[in-house]
Amino acid sequence: MKLTTKGQVTTPLTIRERLGLLPWTEVEFDVVGDSGRIRKKAADAGRGQRVVEAMRRAPKPTRSMTTDQLMALTRGE
Repeated sequence: MKLTTKGQVTTPLTIRERLGLLPWTEVEFDVVGDSGRIRKKAADAGRGQRVVEAMRRAPKPTRSMTTDQLMALTRGE
């Protein structure tokens, strides 16, 4: 395979499939000795995942709470 004038190469389909590289997948490059290595970038937690994690850390409501207590809980009071 050849490098284009823009420094681009086409990753062969067999390698993309083996690494699970889909369009717009973020990758990282490393230099090891005189070789280059490509790998899928570790996924950062997306907005949805961060919301779920925040909800898991939040105080939990109980059945005995009053409406005012529940409202204070949702407001972080």
